[in-house]
Amino acid sequence: MTDATDQVAVPCPACSPDFETVHEVLSEGGQATVKCTECGHVHKTTLPEETTLQRDVVVSQDGDSFSASTDVPAEETLAVGEEFLLETDEAIMTVRITSLELATGRVEEAPAEDVRTIWTRAVGNVSVNTTVHPKGGDREGTRSEELHVPGDYEFVVGETDELGELEFTVEGIHLREDAHGYNHEKLDHDGDMAFAKDIKRLLVRDESSTAWSAW
Repeated sequence: MTDATDQVAVPCPACSPDFETVHEVLSEGGQATVKCTECGHVHKTTLPEETTLQRDVVVSQDGDSFSASTDVPAEETLAVGEEFLLETDEAIMTVRITSLELATGRVEEAPAEDVRTIWTRAVGNVSVNTTVHPKGGDREGTRSEELHVPGDYEFVVGETDELGELEFTVEGIHLREDAHGYNHEKLDHDGDMAFAKDIKRLLVRDESSTAWSAW
């Protein structure tokens, strides 16, 4: 039994016997039961088989990289910025496409059949490079730290947060080149928000009274 929201394009014997229409898949089997979204007719049909292609994947994670492989639908178009689940021998992780390698070079978008290698970075759990300014404003005491957080962790300019022994107020956010959905590459207005996986560098003001460790 499949989720009724699964959809497939097949002809409908009631309203479109010669052309494909979108159907909801009600159940699978030798003959699947489907429902036409155009006229509501329920009928049985053979589902088209999805062809997949195995492609090499290079994953960057915390300065290191490793190789894996994944199956991609042959009809799919891949693009930089898209995320997918990658299953490896060690774990299942969320990765984001950073580049697509073809025989002719690297591009930002291409049909799966043309892609030789999918270059990615892990975004399920990330390390955020952070510049910490002292509470008193003395720039000589500025230091760099790494914050280890889930990729979907939210940082908001102007808001005070606490991670480990560090309490801080976000002053600015520099975004990665592959970050999408933001209006600017640097966020510095109160209320501006970015996910940890999209951040190249975080600028914060130290609000804690003692030194801290990232772990």
